[in-house]
Amino acid sequence: MDVVLEFFKGIKYEKVVGSIVIVIIAILIYKIATYILGKSEANDKLKLFTSNKGKTYIKLMKSIIRYVIMILTGLIILQINGVNVSSVLAGVGIFGVVFGFAIQDWLKDIIRGSSIISDDYFKVGDIVKYNDIEGKVLVIGLKTTKIKDIKTSNIISIANRKIEEVEIVSNLIYVRIPMSYEVKVEKAEKAVDDILNLIKGNNNVNGCRYLGITELADSSIQYLVEVTCNPQNKLQVRRDTIKSIVLGLDKNNIEVPYTQIDIHNK
Repeated sequence: MDVVLEFFKGIKYEKVVGSIVIVIIAILIYKIATYILGKSEANDKLKLFTSNKGKTYIKLMKSIIRYVIMILTGLIILQINGVNVSSVLAGVGIFGVVFGFAIQDWLKDIIRGSSIISDDYFKVGDIVKYNDIEGKVLVIGLKTTKIKDIKTSNIISIANRKIEEVEIVSNLIYVRIPMSYEVKVEKAEKAVDDILNLIKGNNNVNGCRYLGITELADSSIQYLVEVTCNPQNKLQVRRDTIKSIVLGLDKNNIEVPYTQIDIHNK
């Protein structure tokens, strides 16, 4: 009991109160800064901030403000509680090399995060591919980029240092239309025209065009079609395109070819 009393007697409550006040002020500053940035993002008149690139900058600015406020708050609290911050900062140089090795991945993330913005590699709202995951970019932070998987809606965090592994997904879909060798090219290309009209009537399709014969396969001639759409809608557009192909072939009385094996007896 005496030990507990001695502990509380040793506490300088003015320092505790001062530390609490600094934390509250830091939180208020962060809230005000993010509120102003949020208002700018929602203002349709400020095209610089409402574009995808502008939104990317805002997300990054929020991340920078958070880290700066956290660091400054920590230093001020140390100073209030009698720690010589100048000596601490000077001492960092002695252990700089060791510390640098310890946080090298963290530094790489920050550097690569900055290059994502400056090089316009991708922006908030873009569809990217990481490993086998295709997702929409939600946030580009100092350390990580968060994407939303368009298949499962799961949120994935990617370390910014792995930017080389991230691919920007194209807005083009290439689909092959197979037709048997018995179908004359003139009839096949007429069927392709009907299929293109069906595809254009599908939702989320921005355009489509016939590119020509792309392959002479084992049991069919492959006719190639290019479809343009928002990358976010690729999965559904591909399904709708395949359905249009089946309907178009059926309309022209053309069967979908399949692999056949001919057996000859002597």
